[in-house]
Amino acid sequence: MEILKVITPRGLELKGAIFGDNTNDTVLIMLTGICSNIFQNELLHSTGKLLEANGITCIIAHAHDSFSCFAYSDFSTGKQKHAGTFNDDFNMVYEDVESYVKYAKEKMGFKNIILAGHSLGSNKIIHYLGNTPDNVVDYFIVSSPVDIMHWWKVMPNIDTCFEMAKSWVEEGRSNDILPFMFGGFSPMTAATVLGFYNAGNLKNCPVLSGEGETDSLYNIKCPGTFVIGSKDSVTGDSPKGFMEILNSWTRYPERNQVIEIENASHIFYGKHEEYAGIILDCVQKHCNFAFT
Repeated sequence: MEILKVITPRGLELKGAIFGDNTNDTVLIMLTGICSNIFQNELLHSTGKLLEANGITCIIAHAHDSFSCFAYSDFSTGKQKHAGTFNDDFNMVYEDVESYVKYAKEKMGFKNIILAGHSLGSNKIIHYLGNTPDNVVDYFIVSSPVDIMHWWKVMPNIDTCFEMAKSWVEEGRSNDILPFMFGGFSPMTAATVLGFYNAGNLKNCPVLSGEGETDSLYNIKCPGTFVIGSKDSVTGDSPKGFMEILNSWTRYPERNQVIEIENASHIFYGKHEEYAGIILDCVQKHCNFAFT
């Protein structure tokens, strides 16, 4: 694994991680979820390692500041922990995703580009794929996407975080990190909390809340796969049904597939190797189909 640096049109340096090199034709670019980067999400590392071992390059794509690690004390355990993302700009999602795609295509010369996402990273790639005029991406893999407005209703501490974030932004403290974990799991700045709530461009999976848009899913041009854990806690009573509804909103649902991983949670804890194997299988089957 090596660190990859990608410059956006606005001049921001995005830091990602790359497994493999550009001596083959295929790359999988995976957008990370919120509070997730290569250093603290083993799911990403396992996927990258397995793809590289099978001759497929994998880029773990960190948007905005999600490369950074934020050290904090977990007083419930008395230990130090690290997390990211605590600072994100959701208005720049399209530009961030496009920057990785163009880098892989134009700078590294990959001919076959697969765009994947985990959790909120899936919402990000749906937004990009549903709005890009280009036909650069050949295949997508959406895993554990989020119905944002439903998520806001079921996660802990949300109302407290939201009210404090609004107050702090009004006081000019936008970049200050809230004194407790957003949603019970993530340190986050006041501005990022409000940006998350107002991110209309990421409200593209409104299965449970009905609040959002489905045009982005319908406008996706390439075929793909939806992956979900059977115990995903943010997708209602039927995680697979949640994904099947998303697929039904695409233009050609018959071209896609829905895969459910038994007994897997939203972050696929304890199932990282199985998840990575499914991603590898999807990539290999797509490549064989595309080039035969």
